[in-house]
Formats: sequence, structure tokens, C-alpha cells
Amino acid sequence: MTAFPRPLIPAAAMALAAAPAAAQGIDETVNEVFANSTGWFVSLIFSNFPGTTFPWIVGWLVVAATIFTIYFAFIQFRAFGHAIALVRGDYSDPDDAGEVSHFQALTTALSGTVGLGNIAGVAVAVGIGGPGATFWMILAGLLGMATKFTECTLGVKYRNEYADGTVSGGPMYYMTKGFAARGLPGGKILAVIFAIFCILGSFGGGNMFQANQAHAQIINVMGDYPGWITGLIMAIIVFLVIVGGLKSIASVTEKVVPFMAALYVITALIIIGMNSDMIGTAFRQIFAGAFTNDGVVGGAIGALIQGFRRAAFSNEAGVGSAAIAHSAVRTKDPVTEGFVSLLEPFIDTVVICTMTALVIIITGQLVVDPATGLFVQNEAGTQIQTITGNSGVALTSDAFSSAFGWFRYILVLAVVLFAFSTMISWSYYGLKASTFLFGEGHTKELIFKIIFCLFVVIGAAANLGPIIDFSDAAIFAMSIPNIIALYLLMPIVKAETRSYLDRLKTGRIRKFA
Repeated sequence: MTAFPRPLIPAAAMALAAAPAAAQGIDETVNEVFANSTGWFVSLIFSNFPGTTFPWIVGWLVVAATIFTIYFAFIQFRAFGHAIALVRGDYSDPDDAGEVSHFQALTTALSGTVGLGNIAGVAVAVGIGGPGATFWMILAGLLGMATKFTECTLGVKYRNEYADGTVSGGPMYYMTKGFAARGLPGGKILAVIFAIFCILGSFGGGNMFQANQAHAQIINVMGDYPGWITGLIMAIIVFLVIVGGLKSIASVTEKVVPFMAALYVITALIIIGMNSDMIGTAFRQIFAGAFTNDGVVGGAIGALIQGFRRAAFSNEAGVGSAAIAHSAVRTKDPVTEGFVSLLEPFIDTVVICTMTALVIIITGQLVVDPATGLFVQNEAGTQIQTITGNSGVALTSDAFSSAFGWFRYILVLAVVLFAFSTMISWSYYGLKASTFLFGEGHTKELIFKIIFCLFVVIGAAANLGPIIDFSDAAIFAMSIPNIIALYLLMPIVKAETRSYLDRLKTGRIRKFA
């Protein structure tokens, strides 16, 4: 061990003691500079329609979903059974080009959307919009299935297939190649804008926010300790997974996603079963609250806003991220992956988000005035009063823990798994956006993966609020160029759909399993 002169020891100790304060000062400086320079962008993306509390970006997504549902004649319901058959592998030809199976592509995309929004976000929606928000959340999820179908069909249609068997696809490619095929201008510009937003979103909402919230849940149960420890451990695990490419990511997500979804849904079903006498009441509250004022903030309109908002922010239909994962599937018919992808909003929003809402409602977490039968609002009038006074993830934890005191430990596991799976999926989305802008190559890809993992540590250790706000806004800004492209290219999807369904009906498409 090197011996230091005595006068240096106090100086070193003082420097170490000052380090946390200096780091905090740096965080605050970064926050202030970043907020001042990007706050306008965040405000623009998440601003409301004039005179309402309805974010225009949510309207952008919901209107698109409605248009695609009508244009494709309710394809999400007509093709639901065939989608399940495709996921089972009934029509999978092992000789088709691509990197992953239909099931692996679905779980990889799901791992990017099934996350903290299903746990904390739904609690916020129900806490503000009441049980009626659940109805609108389910409706928006069902409509969003048509959007996923459209973007993922195009993702496979215009993907790049390389000699080594790897694939690159997603909005960047259908914007450039699809626009060129139809003789439309502006595809390259839209693709570059989308790719930039995708990279920013992958570092923030798909990475730092996940690491930050995972650490917050861990210390909530285990006690306080430095965030960089959580970040470093997660970064190492994430790197070990993503360094192997999409096949490695898919092999992990096909195990983690079903496990964490099953763990969460089964626990919810047990609690619902334990309170079976309340199921009818809960559904009556859901349907009544969707159309009437039962004391919630904003009444029926407030319920609609919260339900649509949560669904849009949860399943990301229209954002275009899922099309990147689904593009790598092994298939020669692009529309098959469109069918598979429509299951994603159903699982994410209609099933998992609804389970969270039902448990909160059935366990009686929302305070009702016995005299009027209406929900009681908090003193500020911003949300419904809850038994414990909690909201967000804490409200979900209260609801589940009311039946199982140990559920908070399960919730920590679920949050960590949700965060981990989201990070590895978004690492792939960001990587493909990066390679689109800067070119393919092992060294370039490795550099991106290392940078991505550094942001895992930063996210868990720091409180960089404005940066995370900006990256969240970037994720939803992806939907602006993406949905413009979907509108212009949806006739191609319709032609692909008609061709495939005709061949399926006449028996020219056969089962392989």
C-alpha cells in the first residue's frame, strides 16, 4: 500500500466528503441547463388541446388507431385466432429468412412495452379517472391493435436482410423504401427524424427511467444504498444479454416476459377470486364511471382522458418501436407478423393493465362517500382519495398487499424484471436506429451497447429529471413521422392482407406444425 504524507490525508478526506455535494451540484447544473434548453420540446409534445386536459399526442395516436381499425375492417378481431396459430408456430417455415420466431418477436416487443406503466401508470389513471378509466383504457387498447398490425406488417415488408442472416427493419426502412416504391417524397427526412428520436428515447425512457425506478422500488423494501450499485449490476447483466445480438435478447425475453406476466396476472386473479363477491360491483363501477359523473376528477370526460392516455402510453401503438423487433421474424409473408403483433396491445393493455385496475377497484382502495355513493376527492381536488393516501406504484402495492402482505417483495421482483426487459428491448431499438444513421458494423454496434450500459448506471444513480422528461417526449415524438408514414403506406398493407387471406382461404398456405 502506498503511504501518503500526513498533510495530504485530511485534504483527501475533505475531497471525498465534498464529492457527494459536488456530484449533486453537477446534477442540479445539468438539470437546469437541460431544462432551459429542451423544456419547450417537452411542453410541445405533452401539451393539451386548448381548453382541455387531453394531450394532443394521445389524440394523434387514438385517432390513427380508429382510422386503421375501420380501414382494415376490424382486422384485430377477424385475425385474432390466426394470430394465436402463428405464435404457436403452426405456419412457421424454418427456411424463411429472419432471426427469430413469431413467439420470440412478440415477447421481445412485449418486453419493451410491458413495464412500469402497467403497474404505476394504471394506478394513476384509476386514481384520477376512477373505475370508468378502465373502460376507455380497454377500448383504446383494442383500437391500438390495428395500429400495431399496420406498422409491423410494413416493418417486415421493407426490412433489410443481410448475408449473415441478420435483419434490420422498422419505420426507418419503410419510410425510405416504402416511400420510394410509391414515388412519394420526404421518406428519408422522416426516417432520420424518427431515428434521432428513437436513440434519445432508448437512452432515457427505455433505459435511465427504468433503472431509476427499479432502484427506487428496491430501496423502498430493502433500505437505502447508493444507486450506482444497482445501476452497475443491471448494466453488467444488460450488457451480457445485448452483446449477443437479437437472438440473445429474444432467448431471454421469451423466458422472462411470460414468467413476469404470468406471475403478475396469476397473483391478480387469485386476489380477484378471493373477492369474487365484488366482481359484479367492480364491472358496474367501470361501465357506469365511463359515461357518468361519479365524483371523479373531470367526470366522465376525465375518465375517458385518463383511460386513453394510459393505454397510449402503455402499449406504444403508433410509436413504431415494436416494428423494429417484429421486423426480425422468420417469415416470407410480412402480414403474418402484422397478425402476431396485434396481440401485443391486447396482452399489454386489455389483460395486464385491466388486471391492475380490477385489483385496485375490488380491494376497495378508492374512498367512497357512504351517503352519496360518490368517490371522495382529495383536498386539492386532483385525484380520488385512497385509503392510505398513496397513488401510483404505491397504490398498486397497497391493493395487492391487502390480500398478501408479502406482495411488496413480489412487486419489487416484477418491477426489476419489467425494467430489465424494457432496457434490453430498447437497446435493440436504439441500436437499429443508430446503425441506420451511422452504418452497420461490429465496432459501431459495440460502442453503442457500451454507451447504452453507461446510461443504465447514470439512470440509477442520478436524478436527471429534465433529461428523462425529454427522452420520454422523444419516444412519443417518434409517433409523428411514424403515423404520417402509416397513413401514406396503408394501401400496401391492405394489398398484402388481401393476398395472404386469399391464399390462406384457398389452402395455398399450409401448416408446418
